[in-house]
Amino acid sequence: MKIIVAGGDGFCGWPTALYLSKQGHDVSIIDSMVRRKIDDELHSNSITPIASLEDRVAKWKELTGKEIRTYEGDLQHYDFLQQVMEQEKPEAFVHFAEQRSAPYSMIDREHAVYTQVNNVVGNLNVLYAIKEMAPDCHLIKLGTMGEYGTPNIPIEEGYLEVEHKGRKDRLPFPKQPGSFYHLSKVHDSHNIMFACRVWGIRATDLNQGIVYGLDTNETNMDPVLTNRLDYDGVFGTALNRFIIQSAIGRNLTVYGKGGQTRGFLNLEDTVRCVEIAAEKPAEPGEFRVFNQFTEDFSVLELAERVKKVAEEEGYHVDVDHLENPRVELEEHFLEAVNTNLLDLGLEPHFLTDDVIRHILKAVIEHKERVIEENVLPSVSWK
Repeated sequence: MKIIVAGGDGFCGWPTALYLSKQGHDVSIIDSMVRRKIDDELHSNSITPIASLEDRVAKWKELTGKEIRTYEGDLQHYDFLQQVMEQEKPEAFVHFAEQRSAPYSMIDREHAVYTQVNNVVGNLNVLYAIKEMAPDCHLIKLGTMGEYGTPNIPIEEGYLEVEHKGRKDRLPFPKQPGSFYHLSKVHDSHNIMFACRVWGIRATDLNQGIVYGLDTNETNMDPVLTNRLDYDGVFGTALNRFIIQSAIGRNLTVYGKGGQTRGFLNLEDTVRCVEIAAEKPAEPGEFRVFNQFTEDFSVLELAERVKKVAEEEGYHVDVDHLENPRVELEEHFLEAVNTNLLDLGLEPHFLTDDVIRHILKAVIEHKERVIEENVLPSVSWK
């Protein structure tokens, strides 16, 4: 099918575009290149050198004979999006093109406003573009498990059966987002749900956990196809930061007690989940929600696992507990349903010591690129 991957130059979007192309889909990419510009703003970088998008797609065509068309532009600019949609007439629109960092959204007022405007307006434009130019197109939207927060009850997949004063209803699961970024995703979900109900759009919201991993079979085909790996305190995940810290001889920086527990997903499963959603789409008017994670870990558990693997590779590190820059529960209940994707055929990859070791060895190969001051937290919620 014809598939647009918005945000196709990014950490999740790039391997997704390659994977879908390899599977035989006709893929095009929309990207504003803003993530690369944010590296300049933050004086940061990907620890893996990444080629330009132009060079990436040229190398992919050279290796596979498959063309991935690219459109550089911003989803906030509706005229641009309208032109792309009219030209492509996609059957699926995979939407990764949002500012994805909670710390970035909490830097100050300017970054909070940018995050919300970029994410909410861009997503709303996509909904209108589908309605007006490709009404049968299936929107596959990257959400986040962070929309739910950390409720003291099990998290269902998007909806909750509620009985109140003798009456019952199926309602959206309550949202308790932990940052202005996560709050923008909640707004997206509400807008998509409204568009499905009123316009008959078909949509799948992939409430994704934290993605780990460096590469896929496709990005491994050539160094020009290499995926990015973030490690700084703004865009780097805790697991990435711990691996980088161990490689450069710094102690692992756990926020608070380290009892914060989250759902996790291998990058290889991310691309497969998008394929499953595309090939088994929602019905017209249906707003379908999948909780997209396969395991859960606390931050302290991640640190201890990285410490173990690092020491096996000859890198001795300790765990430091820093004052938590975020406003969040230090320890909490977490139980979430994640059966929909498994029922549709997802066969999970798990976070093994070998996966951590593979990332560590890639980091060691490029550790001269590490900007050491960036591995510590620089943004406070307060």
